[in-house]
Amino acid sequence: MSAPLAQISVGVVVERRKAESPWIDFTWRPVTALPGVPAAAPWTQLSANGDTATFYAGAMDVALYRTDTAHYRDNLASGAPALWVALRPADADPPFNLVTVTADPAEGEGLTQNGDHLVEAVPMPESVRAIVEAFVAEHHVEQPFVKRKRDRADPEALARRDPTRRDPTRREPTRDAPTSKDRPR
Repeated sequence: MSAPLAQISVGVVVERRKAESPWIDFTWRPVTALPGVPAAAPWTQLSANGDTATFYAGAMDVALYRTDTAHYRDNLASGAPALWVALRPADADPPFNLVTVTADPAEGEGLTQNGDHLVEAVPMPESVRAIVEAFVAEHHVEQPFVKRKRDRADPEALARRDPTRRDPTRREPTRDAPTSKDRPR
């Protein structure tokens, strides 16, 4: 993929909640994106309230590409613009690695296909929304839909072939090369 034309830095906040399951202790999910990069170190605990705690997971750049402006436009027009945050489980502490943050809904959906990422849509901050809107206004080019014309079938080519007539385009096997019939069993 080509280099992005613009990048927007955001901080990601995740929530840890006590699970009501005998198999896991906690559930994790991204809950918000902060405009800019906070001064806090990654995986700093921000709050704790009973069975719920929030952590600053780290910073990531939202890359904007000219070819994805139609997706960004659809995201903005949805009424609730979102950013998709992907986290990959880690074997050590901290429990997740921040993989990517995107404003492209198609890319966000694609991140769920693998099944090993934790992907969640979070509300897009207003300052990020303004930058994405300006990017779409500057770089979007409407692509008209062009229906592909199918090749017409040649009725002579579809006619039944005479089995007694040899096809000059068909290669006959040579007797120099051994065939499966020539091999001993």
